[in-house]
Amino acid sequence: METKEMSYNELVINGFMALFFNLVMLPALVFLNFLIFGQRPWLSIPVLFVLVLLFVLMLPGYFSQEPNEARVMVFFGEYKGTFKNTGFFWVNPFMNKKKLSLRARNLDVEPIKVNDKIGNPILIGLVLVWKLKDTYKAMFEIDAQTMADSKGTGTASVSVAGRMNAFEDFVRVQSDAALRQVAGQYAYDDNEHDTNELTLRGGGEEINDQLERQLNERLAMAGMEIVEARINYLAYAPEIAAVMLRRQQASAIITAREKIVEGAVSMVKMALDKLAEDGIVELDEEKKAAMVSNLLVVLCADEPAQPVINSGTLNH
Repeated sequence: METKEMSYNELVINGFMALFFNLVMLPALVFLNFLIFGQRPWLSIPVLFVLVLLFVLMLPGYFSQEPNEARVMVFFGEYKGTFKNTGFFWVNPFMNKKKLSLRARNLDVEPIKVNDKIGNPILIGLVLVWKLKDTYKAMFEIDAQTMADSKGTGTASVSVAGRMNAFEDFVRVQSDAALRQVAGQYAYDDNEHDTNELTLRGGGEEINDQLERQLNERLAMAGMEIVEARINYLAYAPEIAAVMLRRQQASAIITAREKIVEGAVSMVKMALDKLAEDGIVELDEEKKAAMVSNLLVVLCADEPAQPVINSGTLNH
C-alpha cells in the first residue's frame, strides 16, 4: 500500500537562534523604542504593543524532539508534512504539532479460545513487536484522535501517550482477529492424521511468519508495521484437556510398544539364527514356536521375567 506520509519542508529555525531573538533582541528593541520614542508616547506605545505581541506569539513555536519521535504538522486542518529531525527547533506558532513515537512497542495478547481446523477448542496467545511506519495513515486513516480523547472533550489537546495507547488498542483488536483466522486454518496436532500436514504445535516459524503477514496486511491501512509476531501460549481448552492428555499418553504408549515389539522380533530372529548357526541345539517347528512365544513374553513384558529352571529333558 502506497505511503501518504511526506516530509515537512516549510520554515524551521534553530530553537536557540529563535530563543536568542526572543529573549535578547526583542528586549533590546523595546529598550531602543523607549530611547527613540520616549518623548512621543503615541509612537512608542504601538511599537511596544507590536514587540510584546511578537514575543508572546513566538512562545508556542518552540519544541524539542528526541530520536525516533515525529511530529505531524497540521496548519488549520491542512496536513503540511511530518517532521522527524532531532534537536531544538522553532516553527510557525500557529502550526499544530501532533507528537508521535516511532519506537518499537511490545504487545502481549492474552490467550483466547478458538476452534482449530478439526473443531477442537484451544487456547492460543501471542506476543508481538510493532511500531508506526506511516504517520499520515496513523493519524488520519483511523480515528486515533477520538480514541485517544478518553474524556470525550473533543479537544485537540491529546497527549502522545493517549495517541499511542489508542494505536495499541487498534493493534490489539486486529491481532485478535488475525490470530483467530490463522488458528482456524490448522489443527492443534496431527493426532494420527497426515503427519506431513502443518500444525499449530509443530509449525513453528512457518505459523509465526504467516501470522506476521496477516497482521501486516490488516495494519497497513493504519500505517503500522509488525516487526515480529510469535505464538507464546498454546494449549487445549480445559474442557477437553484431560481427554486429549489421555489420548496423547495412549498414542505414546502405542508408539513405544511398536518399538519394543520390533526390537523383540529382531532379537528372537537373531537368537534362532545363532542357535542354528552354532549347532547348539536342534529345534523342530513346534519347539521354535514355543521358544519364540517365551522370548516375546520375556522381552515385551512390563515386569521382569521370573526364571524357571527345567531339570528334565526337552521332551518333559
